[in-house]
Amino acid sequence: MLVAAFSAASVALVALVASVVIVVNTPQEDVSTGGTDLSAFYDTSLYAQPHPAEVDIVDHPLYGVAMPESVDCGLPELRTDSDDSWEAFANEAGTCLNELWAPVMDELRLDPELPEITVTDEALETDSEDSFTLAYYESDRGLITVVLPNVRQVGEQIPDTHQADVWLALMGHEYAHHVQYATGILTISHDLRRSAGSEADELDTLRRTELQAECMAGIGLRGLTDPGGDSLDVVNLHFNGGGDLDTHGSAANRAYWLESGYTSPTVGGCNTYDAAAGDVT
Repeated sequence: MLVAAFSAASVALVALVASVVIVVNTPQEDVSTGGTDLSAFYDTSLYAQPHPAEVDIVDHPLYGVAMPESVDCGLPELRTDSDDSWEAFANEAGTCLNELWAPVMDELRLDPELPEITVTDEALETDSEDSFTLAYYESDRGLITVVLPNVRQVGEQIPDTHQADVWLALMGHEYAHHVQYATGILTISHDLRRSAGSEADELDTLRRTELQAECMAGIGLRGLTDPGGDSLDVVNLHFNGGGDLDTHGSAANRAYWLESGYTSPTVGGCNTYDAAAGDVT
């Protein structure tokens, strides 16, 4: 029956196309309206492809925007052993970050699609005992994914009272990559890495990108937590008090940029691309 129905529909479709062709090809008499030929006034330059927007990641309009005002974020209690609790926490954090960054996007006259948030129980193939991914952002899918086995492993070393601040900072870091993508910064960063003349140059660009995201995580912390609280110290203790990373910068510089985002008056406090080399090692 399904095949028969499909065949009938196909015949009907062919008939429709044929009838359209007949109508289109039937000669029509030219009708004179007696009015002015407005085609002479058309702007033919509009048919040309527009020039791509140029993005300067060192002198970007983003850096002149004031830090967003705090928003009231009612994060649900996080039970780290529960997938459902983690998903609820991550999604509410994403909702709060959407609200926090919306005025910045409005100031830049940008209207990006909001990222989706998800969690996964599957570790990545690239993970190893010494290095593994806690969360990642996929710009082509507009998706932030939290890798639950890995965050739980790290979470075993974090007191329960600090868990929410630490994982909010993680969400803020990944959301920052979405901000970079929406403003064109992430695309230019990828281009610079691909065209780098050496591994050192490629790592330098990658660190500037990741440290900017860490700085924007500081913006998220300030905007979504109690400004008189200890969120900054808590996150720096657990995330930026460890070892140095070739890809994400030294522990000292990660702490420096997180605090810069937390305390600066404008988003220009996160301009890692114009920073001295020693600040992004």
